[in-house]
Amino acid sequence: MRFTKLNYYQYLLSSQINYTITNLAEHLEQISHDKINRYLTNEKLTPRILWDNVKDLI
Repeated sequence: MRFTKLNYYQYLLSSQINYTITNLAEHLEQISHDKINRYLTNEKLTPRILWDNVKDLI
């Protein structure tokens, strides 16, 4: 399974308390903490990009 922006956005929208990478990895059985960390390190996710992707869902 590949980790994508959509996975990350869905997690941020659904998590109300704990926004850590470790917590996210615990909820995705096929994705490791290291894989998420590498993805977020290499991907440019600005607050504007996040907002543009989720504003219609809020």
